[in-house]
Amino acid sequence: MQKKELINLIKGRRSIRQFQQKKLPREKIKDCLDAARLAPSASNLQPLEYFYIDDREKCDEIFPLLEWAGYIQPEGDPKPDQKPTGYLTVLLNKNKENNQPKYETGAAIENFMITALMYGIGSCWLLSVDREKFREKMSVPDKYKIDSVVALGYPAEEPQIEEFEGSVEYWKDEKGQLHVPKRSLDNIININQFGDK
Repeated sequence: MQKKELINLIKGRRSIRQFQQKKLPREKIKDCLDAARLAPSASNLQPLEYFYIDDREKCDEIFPLLEWAGYIQPEGDPKPDQKPTGYLTVLLNKNKENNQPKYETGAAIENFMITALMYGIGSCWLLSVDREKFREKMSVPDKYKIDSVVALGYPAEEPQIEEFEGSVEYWKDEKGQLHVPKRSLDNIININQFGDK
C-alpha cells in the first residue's frame, strides 16, 4: 500500500451502522487482530485480549445489549436486515492490567478498524454495552473486564463528512444518508503558540 492510499483510507473511515448480510472471512479478521495486538502497550504488559463472535444466533443475542447512534436513535440503529455479521469484544485481562488501558484500547482498535477497512469491512466501535448481561450470555470469565464491542460487516451505507458549523451532531437526511460534521484542520491546530495557524 502506498503512503497516499493509507492516508486516504484513514481519512475515509466512518462508523458504519448498516451492514450487508455477508459472512466475514475469519482469516481477514485474524489479520486485523494481528494489527491490533501490535499497538503500543504501557510497560509492554499487553493486557488486551479479544473475543470474536460471528455465529448468527449469538450475534442476535448480542444486538439488544448495545446502544447505537445516540443523536439519531432509533433511525441510527441497524435495520433488522442490516445488522452486524460479526462482533469483536475487547477484553482487559485483570492479571496484566496497567493504569493506561483506555490509551491502549484506542490504539489497538484504530489499528484493527483501519486494517478492516483495507479489506472493505466496516466497523462501529461501541462503548454503550450492557456488560453484565453480555458477560452472562457469552460466558466471559471474571478475570476479564469487558471494555467495548466493535460491530463488523460489509458496509450497506456510505456516511458523508460535512463541514462543522457549530454542532457535532450527525444526522440522516430524507433519503436516509448519514451526514457527520467534522472540525476542520485549521480549527484544531496551533503551531508554536496558541493562535498561530
